[in-house]
Amino acid sequence: MFSTQNLGRMGDFYVGGKWTQDGVNQVMFGATFVEVLVPKKIVHPYPIVFVQGGGGQTLVESLLTPDGRPGWAINFLDAGYTVYLVDAPGTGRSAYYPGLYPALIPPHGAEQLEREWTGGIAPPPQIQKVWPQWSKNTQWPSNSPNKGRVGDPVFDYYAKTEVQYIAGYQEKIFSEDLIKLLDLIGKPVVMLVNSGFAPSGWVAADARPKLIKAIIGAEPWAPPVVNDELGASGPGRVWGLSNLPLHYDPPVTNPADLHPVQQTKAPGPGLLPCMLQKEPAHKLINLEHIPVLDVSGEASYHRPYARCVADWLNQAGVKTQYVRLEDVGLPGDGHQMMSEKNSAGIARYFMQWLDKNVH
Repeated sequence: MFSTQNLGRMGDFYVGGKWTQDGVNQVMFGATFVEVLVPKKIVHPYPIVFVQGGGGQTLVESLLTPDGRPGWAINFLDAGYTVYLVDAPGTGRSAYYPGLYPALIPPHGAEQLEREWTGGIAPPPQIQKVWPQWSKNTQWPSNSPNKGRVGDPVFDYYAKTEVQYIAGYQEKIFSEDLIKLLDLIGKPVVMLVNSGFAPSGWVAADARPKLIKAIIGAEPWAPPVVNDELGASGPGRVWGLSNLPLHYDPPVTNPADLHPVQQTKAPGPGLLPCMLQKEPAHKLINLEHIPVLDVSGEASYHRPYARCVADWLNQAGVKTQYVRLEDVGLPGDGHQMMSEKNSAGIARYFMQWLDKNVH
């Protein structure tokens, strides 16, 4: 549980959705569940909109850590921010319709969670080659002899929070709902984008730039243009930040016209070369005025390519600060940093950055 001493009001509502025929019945399809927390004293004028998760996570992970501490949403609430949390269509409290959505993937199994989320077990040798940072994970919040593995009470509880998710991320539907949410809020916000749902956040920000005061990227899905996650290959986020069109200048009607090319070499050991535009680069004109913070955990499986989002944004004219968390006194984090021991410290760093960069 978390204290409600700073909570003034809270509410639940839905955005988006439309009547759709599922073959037999009319159903309300594609809506996004939203929870809003309003502090008793609003200290900061710009609310925080969490666009968090993507592969089996819900807004629960923003509310509480698996060992029972206040999550990022409560950290921001206690600091005087209004907070909006969302469950993407087909996830959590947003309805899933068989036949209208692609099939569901079951929640992650124990071995994947132990390997990629908690540092509980070593990845296989072929994965260690593309993710040499794996052994630096020190922040799983447990003192159990089975720390980060089955039998660790914190790990076992965390596994209960993971849910099924849609095969083939519903980027367009979620983007449209986020745009509707921004319009409903009706004033500038700070958007926090994380992991697999991040592309919809970028698309919504590009569609409503006057309603975005800043963007915090907590390991947003990356890298641009290609899939490099744990040895994967093939195309991905072909418009750089998303698989949906973004506003570039000069205008681009086909993502191939961005002429992405791979860096000739990686900038350091354990890192992968990024895809960037062939110069002269097209500019992301709707995002150029928005300050962006992009952070990466020291032990995360995103670390080999995490900086590629910042490199793409900076080349496209978007002032982006890329920060390795260990460089600001927050070492040892994995991709699931919002659940780890120093989660509150990471939230404080986000707020310090906002104090310096958002006025």
